[in-house]
Amino acid sequence: MNNKLFTPYTIKNVTLKNRIVMSPMCMYSSPNKDGKIADWHRIHYATRAVGGVGLIVVEATAVLPEGRISYRDLGIWNDEHVTGLKEITDLIHQNGAKAAIQLAHAGRKAELDEPIYAPSAIPFPGMQTPVEADGDYIQKVVGAFKDAARRAKEAGFDIIELHGAHGYLINQFLSPLANKRKDQFGGSADNRYRLLGDIIEAVKTVWDGPIFVRVSANEYDENGNTLDQYIEYARIMKTQGVDLIDCSSGAVVPAKINVFPGYQVDLSDQIRSQTGIATGAVGLITNTAQAEEILSNERADLIFLGRELLRNPYWALNAAKELGAEIDRPQQYGRA
Repeated sequence: MNNKLFTPYTIKNVTLKNRIVMSPMCMYSSPNKDGKIADWHRIHYATRAVGGVGLIVVEATAVLPEGRISYRDLGIWNDEHVTGLKEITDLIHQNGAKAAIQLAHAGRKAELDEPIYAPSAIPFPGMQTPVEADGDYIQKVVGAFKDAARRAKEAGFDIIELHGAHGYLINQFLSPLANKRKDQFGGSADNRYRLLGDIIEAVKTVWDGPIFVRVSANEYDENGNTLDQYIEYARIMKTQGVDLIDCSSGAVVPAKINVFPGYQVDLSDQIRSQTGIATGAVGLITNTAQAEEILSNERADLIFLGRELLRNPYWALNAAKELGAEIDRPQQYGRA
């Protein structure tokens, strides 16, 4: 039976065996506040590779210690993190999947005791007031993403995703709701994009593999960025060599969101059709027919699954059975 879900997908120098992606999801399981992996991470990620996922995106991994969402987050701010992350990529590769990592800085949404940083000294409601990042700190952030990309390469990752969504630091700079600066990093849409643009250029000096960017393409606020603005940002990212936009939404400010199956797919569809850049669809995609429809109607190039893969790490194997797709299954499970 013909299907898109189990058709290989090549992006730059990396070929995924299918279009199923494990979305990055924080596990808050680093045991000693040092950003290092635990046995949980080894088991968690390897299990989804065994389960047939084509690409596994390791959770938001902090490029600076003050950029963690919590003290239990994974880190990549130190060369000492490389060994543990290499264990994860080895396990993913040994079980037939490709490995990506989401590089992140939490900005004003860091739940830490020490000072935290943001484009403007405006707290996320109910959280600590951040320090407004000065020029030196902004350059420190750009350098930290570059160093993290180098470490990601040393750790054996195939793809890097930059976390520009969900109200974290890059998203804060992009959004007029969080960015009230009057310098070259604030004000106009082009100025608000400058941090992300500088990070992309810095990463490219040490990384020649695919680059994804996750965005919140709808901020659900009349004063925030719209899909139209993110279409313009996507055009800029495409000229910079970004390979795929991972299309999520929300979380830069509290908002009432009308959530329903596939509620974010139109964001992927519109960005893809209007810019020609590849996109990933994410958000309440739960069943095989739904995923196949999105791909077959060319509304996205990849399907990012989050909570569904927490519920069922073997979702891909079940989907292949439903579609009648011939895939390589673990021989140890052949009797099933």
